[in-house]
Amino acid sequence: MSVQAIGEPVRREEDQRLLKGRGRYVDDVREPNEVRGYVLRSPHAHARITALDTQRARAAPGVLAVLTGEDLRRRGLGTLTPGVRRRRRNGSPAFVCSQPLLARDRVRYVGDPVAFIVAETFNQAKDAAELIDIEYEPLPAVISAEAALAPGATAVWDENPGNEAFFHEVGDKRAVDAAFAKADRIVRHTIPINRVTANSMEPRGCLAQYDAGQDRYTIRCTIQSVHATRAALADRIFKLPQHQFRVVCDNMGGGFGIKGGCYPEYGLALWASEVAGRPVRWIAERSEGLLSDDQGRGSVVETALALDADGRFLALRAQWKAAIGAYYSTDRPTIPLTIGLGCLVNTYGIPAVHAEVIAVLTNTMTIAPYRGGSRPEPIYVTETIIDRAARELGIEPVELRRRNTIPNDAMPFTTVLQQTYDSGDFVKNLDDCLALAAYGNVAERRAAAARRGKLLGAGVATAVAASGGRDYEHAEIRFDPSGGVVLMTGSMDHGQGHGTTFKQVLSEKLGIDADLIRYRYGDSDLVTMGIGTFGSRSAQLAGSAIVVAADRLIDKGRKIAAHMMEAGTHDIEFADGNFTIAGTDRSVGIIDVARESFEAAHLPNDIETGFAERANFGPPGCATFPSGAHYCEVEIDEETGQVELTRYVAVDDVGRVLNPLLCEGQIHGGIVQGVGQALMEDLVYDRATGQLLTGSFQDYAMPRAADFCNFELANNPTFTDRNPLGVKGVGEAGTLCAIPAVMNAVNDALMRAGAPSIGAPANAEKVWRSLHYAHN
Repeated sequence: MSVQAIGEPVRREEDQRLLKGRGRYVDDVREPNEVRGYVLRSPHAHARITALDTQRARAAPGVLAVLTGEDLRRRGLGTLTPGVRRRRRNGSPAFVCSQPLLARDRVRYVGDPVAFIVAETFNQAKDAAELIDIEYEPLPAVISAEAALAPGATAVWDENPGNEAFFHEVGDKRAVDAAFAKADRIVRHTIPINRVTANSMEPRGCLAQYDAGQDRYTIRCTIQSVHATRAALADRIFKLPQHQFRVVCDNMGGGFGIKGGCYPEYGLALWASEVAGRPVRWIAERSEGLLSDDQGRGSVVETALALDADGRFLALRAQWKAAIGAYYSTDRPTIPLTIGLGCLVNTYGIPAVHAEVIAVLTNTMTIAPYRGGSRPEPIYVTETIIDRAARELGIEPVELRRRNTIPNDAMPFTTVLQQTYDSGDFVKNLDDCLALAAYGNVAERRAAAARRGKLLGAGVATAVAASGGRDYEHAEIRFDPSGGVVLMTGSMDHGQGHGTTFKQVLSEKLGIDADLIRYRYGDSDLVTMGIGTFGSRSAQLAGSAIVVAADRLIDKGRKIAAHMMEAGTHDIEFADGNFTIAGTDRSVGIIDVARESFEAAHLPNDIETGFAERANFGPPGCATFPSGAHYCEVEIDEETGQVELTRYVAVDDVGRVLNPLLCEGQIHGGIVQGVGQALMEDLVYDRATGQLLTGSFQDYAMPRAADFCNFELANNPTFTDRNPLGVKGVGEAGTLCAIPAVMNAVNDALMRAGAPSIGAPANAEKVWRSLHYAHN
């Protein structure tokens, strides 16, 4: 190989290894003498535990331990708690209700862990669970936010009548009220946002081991941050120093935000290893994951848009009611409901915005960020109400957007919600997207579809959202005496291809052969610190940390090279992997400098032996704002309501593209997950019993390759000066526009047929019922 430059379409280095079954996922790693763990979960959404007897289970073949809530009380393990203090509408503190590792007196959702069984084999553990004699007293359950807030509703927690967990508010209410008072038109719409789950290819799981000799805990698990998980286990659960814990995650089959937290099973498995004296493996079954993985989305938003007589936006108002689940244990349920509300402004110059969020406790699994973090929901709200307004005003949706889009010459632009967009040409994004989609010929395609008995709908959506503006990321570059390089970051790779792109960054920066670089991550003993992979942050934060660390290496290398060539440090230049005395042809390569750095006797006293540097990157104000415009066409079969995706075009601005091949892959994946939510994915609970009705792939529809058309992608990069690479986030760009673009296309087709609009997912039954209503 050779130097791999930034911008080259280098294939992911891990693909061959993973495709040949040589990955190291949790279930690939084996420990001698390991045993299996199984979680007994509540079959009720809300109930009192009136009796629990484990005697028969403990005596079952192969059983090593049966842990219950009473055992947990005696062991004294702790719980997680939110880090950010919030309040309720009346000003009182938020109602924090942390989830114990095992329920003791009461269960609060179907899937709540009640006991952890350890046995020689999985089937023995599962059989023993059936021998646990447990009696429940079922209680009324509240499943939706509206039901939980209704007068007289059952309290999920007796100490919290009314079920409000916290309240959040952004914007200027007075300014919005004043704008609505003078508006020529006000458009209102109730927007449901369907609840979904990630269903990542690799289910959640862990392999936990307690070493009594060292009094140390080691866990391999499917997580997006080894350091945050170590801190949660050490500080909150076991209440021990962090150095007594090692957390490892090598390969991981998808994260999408759902694997960003420290789940009860991880603490349970470590505790079980302590009790059994052997390594304990726990791997979720698929149906178990549907019950117990954090869920995404799931709100109802009352939305209103005020406009003047010319169709100019005057103000936007949004009122969220969100069912966050039975427990408020961490900040994870708050992220989708608070951090991204600035996206309500989106690409438009809206003069006034006000939003309120009521987070409500319900007898369901908790919510957390899902691909897009906190940003898809507000963008979906804004893009949906704009299409609604366009129909009511008789203006083309594209034209209404153009009238209100922030122009390029306004950059950098500070919104009314105090986000400062660094760069972006939103008008060009839209124009390029429509041109690529041949939008001018949509009438012809609509007529052709009608001749085939199909309704064609066209939808467009734009987006701009912050990425990489929270916390920092860590990188370390370490040469060895032979000239090899180990590159480490605190980011976690679960499909992004960090091992490829980060090598490109370092290879170009230092001018070295990419084959010399070995990339490492995902081990809290190896990587000193880090935050992890969330929210499209890795390229700009970890990538920039690599650049900063490389610059420090070059500075040290310049001193060593000057000593080697008997020149002044200020006379040494660095380029293309070589240190050169300015104005001469005398040079020495960085590999030779690295080797020399380990010869202590050859170095002056002021230069430390070795060639390694580390850096953190995450200065205040480093958030970037990737943007895009997506266009979608669907065809609906009038007889069946089946929706077919027939055209999808996306133009995105992600700043400087490190690797166009991987960039396209990220956008493809984001689109697929957004389209999945728009057309088919839906987590549904029975409103009376709280039973999960979509508890398997027979009921929870997952998109397949045949559900998609070809995607046409284009870049419209505008560079940012907020990081040394000039990059913006890309991992979630596709999802932000896909949900509203598809739903706008579906509702465009329904509107043209005289049918009422629908909310996601636009499955065949829902579409058919809308058309049937129109025809009757």
